[in-house]
Amino acid sequence: MKKLLTLSAALATATFTFIPVAMAHCEVPCGIYSDDTVFTDLHTHLQTIEKAMTEINTLSKEPTKNMNQIVRWVNNKEIHATKIQEIVSQYFLTQRVKMDEADKNAYMLKLTQLHQITVYAMKCKQTTDIENAHNLHKVLDAFKATYSKK
Repeated sequence: MKKLLTLSAALATATFTFIPVAMAHCEVPCGIYSDDTVFTDLHTHLQTIEKAMTEINTLSKEPTKNMNQIVRWVNNKEIHATKIQEIVSQYFLTQRVKMDEADKNAYMLKLTQLHQITVYAMKCKQTTDIENAHNLHKVLDAFKATYSKK
């Protein structure tokens, strides 16, 4: 009996330990997220990237003393840039920008702007050049204006 209870406990632990956790929003049009919320999230990620770049540049003046903090800010910057790329891909490209839009020029402009967002997010990962964050901010605002015209 004791072996059976031990085996059952181990099986239950293993079952609940290895259940995958979904970290991103699904691609089912559930209507939970609003466009305004998503744009707010994008701007929050961008502000975090800008802050990380500033901190990395400041801390890099004394790299041996600040190496741990520099690494943490680099990781943080990377995470938030990746989140921007994921939102563009999983929210806008797969769910919100439709291929059958009547105005093909507006559709192409949205695709171009979304591509620019992902590229500038990549450049934010690669460098601490604040100009990349500023360019990301500009194209994000331009996309929001284009997208809002629906």
